[in-house]
Amino acid sequence: MLQAGDRLGHRATVAAADRPATGPPRRVGPGRSDSGSGRAGCRSGTVPPMARVLAMVLAGGEGKRLMPLTLDRAKPAVPFGGHYRIIDFVLSNLANGGFLKIVVLTQYKSHSLDLHISKTWRMSTLLGNYVTTVPAQMRHGPYWFSGSADALFQNLNIVGDERPDYIAVFGADHIYRMNPRQMYDAHRESGAGVTVAGIRVPIGTASQFGIMEPDRRGWISQFVEKPADPVGLPDSPGEVLASMGNYMFTTEVLLDALHADAADEESRHDVGGNLVPALVGQGLAKVYDFADNVVPGATDRDRGYWRDVGTLDSFYDASMDLISVHPVFNLYNREWPIMTALPELAPAKFVFEEAGRTGQAVDSMVSAGVIVSGATVRRSVLSPGVIVDSGALVEDSVIMHDVRIGEGAVVRRAIIDKNVAVPPGARIGIDPVADRARFALSDNGVVVIGKGERVA
Repeated sequence: MLQAGDRLGHRATVAAADRPATGPPRRVGPGRSDSGSGRAGCRSGTVPPMARVLAMVLAGGEGKRLMPLTLDRAKPAVPFGGHYRIIDFVLSNLANGGFLKIVVLTQYKSHSLDLHISKTWRMSTLLGNYVTTVPAQMRHGPYWFSGSADALFQNLNIVGDERPDYIAVFGADHIYRMNPRQMYDAHRESGAGVTVAGIRVPIGTASQFGIMEPDRRGWISQFVEKPADPVGLPDSPGEVLASMGNYMFTTEVLLDALHADAADEESRHDVGGNLVPALVGQGLAKVYDFADNVVPGATDRDRGYWRDVGTLDSFYDASMDLISVHPVFNLYNREWPIMTALPELAPAKFVFEEAGRTGQAVDSMVSAGVIVSGATVRRSVLSPGVIVDSGALVEDSVIMHDVRIGEGAVVRRAIIDKNVAVPPGARIGIDPVADRARFALSDNGVVVIGKGERVA
């Protein structure tokens, strides 16, 4: 089977070959650079040299707001878009950008995530590249990570082993495309201690994010978690700049910040809530505007797309984005592919063409191994191995791996997790009162059936 790492081609070779052997980074700050401009000495049309960069992906969250989809797995392991997992998006962005030493920090219900990464994300060991999961090692006592900053602190042995010049700390919970190399270039050239990726969002949604107030040069003057009275951007008063949960650190600055945070008994040990505000106070934090990021093959429609799929409704809405005629997020961009391992299944099949019994799927995404047998599917995502039996109707739904929709059943506005058997004649998404008595419902009334759940 062709693995994700095998498809990186020349990008892997270039990224490994162009890393200069550099010494420890020096103290940085506004107007100062640790090693000069990232473009210094580069001829036109060449790739600027990249120092040693370690990527650390934070994948240890419980994902409580996605229950029951996270009842048996971590949030980054939740399937999305047919045959992907949520974590495939951040890993693809990092790999496409040439960051090929990646550790994924896990904690809760990590088996599914561990298995997916070990089977899918195999890099070339000849070039020293890897993607590996790292569980809570309890190096500082018998306790779990107490926050995202503590997760980094408890794994500083990895930093000591790799000795990177820069550390990219990215979240694992979002659907988007981003070229992290451009963020790295901006960070290196600015001399900042930390660069925070920011996206413009409506000022009315500011209470959902960490909000940054940058000055005219992009240095962050204030960073506030979920503010009640946000201040709009000077060039767009109806918008604010929200943190995307992606950070580029100069290693020395991160180490100092982590040790100071670990010694602070009042800290919540959170990167966004504690580390970044502390560095803002020291004048070491700069913003990287996601609007400036250019991804090869991106269209005007999907440029700047970023979705937090941390709730059932946001997960459902992002899934429905994929099936429009002109999708807001384009999975078909071959210049910046979202990579995963494809299952060893036969192609999808549609059978029977009779009056009232025609196998068909319209405005839908259909994965390998799916069989639509004399049934109708509209505006839905069918994951690998789904079977829809004769006379069944599936509309506006996300159906995950190996689900079977029985003969004559009707499923509307639902998310059905793996290995669920919907019995013949069942009605799901038709009667809200009956649905609420049997299943989980999102705030917007989407029916959610958990993995392997029995449907009566």
